[in-house]
Amino acid sequence: MFEIFGISSQALFSLLLLGAINGSFYAMMSLGLALIFGMLNIINFTHGAQYMMGAFAAWMLLNYAGVSYWVALVLAPIIVAFSGLVLERLFLRHLYHLDHLYGFLLTFGVSLLIEGAFRQKYGVSGQPFQIPDSLSGGTNLGFMFLPNYRIWVISASLGVCLAIWYVIERTRLGSYLRAGTENPVLVQAFGINIRRMITLTYMLGAGLAAFAGVLAAPIYQVSSIMGANIIPIIFAVVVIGGMGSIMGSIITGFVLGLIEAFTRLIYPEASAVVIFVVMVAILLIRPQGLFGVRS
Repeated sequence: MFEIFGISSQALFSLLLLGAINGSFYAMMSLGLALIFGMLNIINFTHGAQYMMGAFAAWMLLNYAGVSYWVALVLAPIIVAFSGLVLERLFLRHLYHLDHLYGFLLTFGVSLLIEGAFRQKYGVSGQPFQIPDSLSGGTNLGFMFLPNYRIWVISASLGVCLAIWYVIERTRLGSYLRAGTENPVLVQAFGINIRRMITLTYMLGAGLAAFAGVLAAPIYQVSSIMGANIIPIIFAVVVIGGMGSIMGSIITGFVLGLIEAFTRLIYPEASAVVIFVVMVAILLIRPQGLFGVRS
């Protein structure tokens, strides 16, 4: 046992684990939000509701359809992604060339309707979601107990985030997406279906939120208000990292998760607002965010 700045090693590593867990969800959800804003020019407030829908979809698949956790982990994001397809086709595609405020108001209203429907049906108390047997238990490192499920969450989140970053930044499909963001008319002149790319991008963002919801369900339980609780933090992460910045969302998500965890030890009362304090400070110094580009 050792101490760093008066903090025991057990407390230190527990904080690191907690920060990495929260950072995993922040990074994955802010990544989906950044993708949607970068390609669709929409501030997608429905993201929190889609996170909640992913958790509920997996919970229903486990309890009513009797599928395994791994099947639910695949099916739930697909189900939510197709609900995103309906939303994008019916409403969002009419707002791409308008001010950001219109998209924000529409998605905010949709999120209230979705969360209200789930709250009416299931209330606000959490529904238990059991950790799969293959990921139960953990490893005793001597100075701390390392749960297997939490390691899985961190690994899966980091893997998904890096895979999407690679696709966007290093592949031909990613170059089409980036070009479509800058000059959609020119890209469409080369025979690329921009409308389909936009729809698939929104479906991917919704699926990422749902995937994060499924991963979070065994840790935080399944609740109709889980999306409303996390979405303000996700917007702060995206603003700090830079609106539309893929790598900015990933790095900022994990870093802010660690900052929030250490604040709980040093000054617990400030842990709920430290991310927003960081956001204000960053905006005063660099209004476009840490990784954003000035317009």
